[in-house]
Amino acid sequence: MFWRLIPLLTTTGKLQMAIDEWLLHQHLQGKIPPTLRFYTWQPVAISLGYHQKPYPEYWQNLTWQGTSVDIVRRPTGGRAVLHQGDLTYSLITSGFPGSRIESYQAICEFLIQGWRSLGIELVYGSAGRGYINNPNCFGTSTGADLILPNGTKLIGSAQLRKKGAILQHGSMILTPDVEFFSYVFKSEASPGVSDVSTSFSSALSANNMGENLINQIIEALIRAASECFKIQLITEPLSEQEWLEIRNFANTNL
Repeated sequence: MFWRLIPLLTTTGKLQMAIDEWLLHQHLQGKIPPTLRFYTWQPVAISLGYHQKPYPEYWQNLTWQGTSVDIVRRPTGGRAVLHQGDLTYSLITSGFPGSRIESYQAICEFLIQGWRSLGIELVYGSAGRGYINNPNCFGTSTGADLILPNGTKLIGSAQLRKKGAILQHGSMILTPDVEFFSYVFKSEASPGVSDVSTSFSSALSANNMGENLINQIIEALIRAASECFKIQLITEPLSEQEWLEIRNFANTNL
């Protein structure tokens, strides 16, 4: 079975969300196969869950390293995510029947296996419905999230399901600016976020990952996806025509 792999993209939060939702629509229409991609956000952004509101007024005036922080809304649920020092994955597919949590766990298996190959063990979180009272996605860990053995949340994921198809995307915290993170979420900052860099860096140093951190993580996750889903990933960047349609989609729908 062939899936599409879109190479790493760095662009604005609005366009990233447009790409994800547009790919889901294309997959629903049978125009594209299941698709996996990875991306980063420029400028730094806060993404809100589809139904999340309100959010702190001071977020509208945030800056990081002299540049305004974007605020965008995801097509998926969940709470706010600060996209700074993170890597985002996105997977659009179908053929994962069962409950939402069952599909989460079927999809997240490639994340668990990929990170294990890098020497980092992850397990599922266990927070209950109380997470909805926390505006910060990384402030709690539900059964859809993956945490380090010390309880620190590394990956927060969210889903949109339509007519049997799934868009699942998630943020992987890699090198957060801990002071900025704490300022953005005030007392709601994740208790373990200050441990992410330490725990993460120690494990990565042991694996000699060096400067090409993101590329090596992506390579490990691509291998894991191929094994978990028993697929062959074919690299295919977005075409000029697809970019045109995505920008039109963003201007019309977002």
